[in-house]
Amino acid sequence: MKAASKADLYRKLPSVDELVHNTELASLVSREGQAAATDSARAVLARLRDEITSGRLDAGGIEIALSGIASAVERELRQSLSYSLRTVINATGVILHTNLGRAPLTASVAQHIHEVAGNYSNLEFEIDKGVRGRRDIHVDRLFRKLLSEELAGAGAGTHDVSTIVVNNNAAAVLLALNTLAEGGEVIVSRGELVEIGGSFRIPEVMTKSSAILREVGTTNRTRLTDYESAITDKTRLLLRVHRSNFQITGFTEQPRIEELVSLARKRNIPLLEDLGSGALIDLRSVGVNDEPGVLESLRSGVEVVTYSGDKLLGGPQAGILSGRSNLIARMRANSLFRALRVDKLTYAALEATLLAYVKHDHDAIPVLRMMRLSKDEIGKRAKTIAEKIRRPGLSVRVMAGESVIGGGAAPSAVLPTTLLAITSKTRSADELAARLRASAPPIIARVEDAQVLLDLRTVFPEQDETVAVALQEI
Repeated sequence: MKAASKADLYRKLPSVDELVHNTELASLVSREGQAAATDSARAVLARLRDEITSGRLDAGGIEIALSGIASAVERELRQSLSYSLRTVINATGVILHTNLGRAPLTASVAQHIHEVAGNYSNLEFEIDKGVRGRRDIHVDRLFRKLLSEELAGAGAGTHDVSTIVVNNNAAAVLLALNTLAEGGEVIVSRGELVEIGGSFRIPEVMTKSSAILREVGTTNRTRLTDYESAITDKTRLLLRVHRSNFQITGFTEQPRIEELVSLARKRNIPLLEDLGSGALIDLRSVGVNDEPGVLESLRSGVEVVTYSGDKLLGGPQAGILSGRSNLIARMRANSLFRALRVDKLTYAALEATLLAYVKHDHDAIPVLRMMRLSKDEIGKRAKTIAEKIRRPGLSVRVMAGESVIGGGAAPSAVLPTTLLAITSKTRSADELAARLRASAPPIIARVEDAQVLLDLRTVFPEQDETVAVALQEI
């Protein structure tokens, strides 16, 4: 028998109109609307044409495809109308996983966002006076409580601290540079010209701010005298950038922050520090050393500190600027501030997060709670899951390992943990990881040394049973 030509196969395909009016799709069209059903039908037919064109669909295959075409349209429509942004289970052990949305938020955040989003709010309205207000007061009052009271004994003027919020830390640095150094020079060490995720680099941010970069020192060694000798009548700002996503070790030198503060005061030049991640508590309490905090910098006398909201602070994506009130007021008056400002949902999320700090309820903040978990606590949960898995050919064992902070924070810090190591006699580690990603919800794991590793430090305890069921069904 002569094989069917591509033209013959194309003729077998129904038109979009014929497919939409197929009786099998009547209830679907009625429920979701003809426009959505038409788009899905068009997409299914386009895929079939592509398969015919490429030779992947022959005469036998076209008959099978046509017999299930109504179901294919329904699947296509269901997928097209579902959310693309989905929850996943983070079993990687990377606490601030940038690809997985960084810091998960405390339950009170979701509640506050729901209240604010579903109603009108006093975002820019002073209820007691009946006049227009400023949106930044909702978090500035909490930052003042958290920062100013702690800084009250640190020196004259140090406790006079204000805070404003923009959409991320790169925006915070941009706003600070443009406000304090537009048209002038900013002195920064060559060893601090960092690149963050998405190829954003400090020199490029500085160029956009209309400030002029003045590099001093070398990649590995910069002395205080390098800063001092570079100061001219064009100098507007000294900039310190925390190397939050890499380390330089070995033959290195860097001025202490107190030395830079002394130089800045001596020459009457503001000192700006870009902390990047920015913690509001002393992380040494959870075993993370050498990661400067916001209070530490301000207490040392830094005039303005910039940091992220969705990293070590454990809140929503935001860029936060805390510092001397007169300098923050200048940034608030900059027209860039309006272009970079955040909306009511970010303020609601940040306000709820900061209230947990005010209450000293640090365990309410998922990021901090995860960092506090001990290896033994995680190990007990891992052992419970491992004991539930009874699948021939699937090995689930408990082993020691390490978690990391991630998100461009504390690059050298590791937290001892307990891992679940999964191997199969019939499937590769990559295949097992793919099957876990196909779970509902998807489970994201690490693949190392030909095995799948699950770190429960970043898995919420209420998700343990879901992980166990997914492993049992893998």
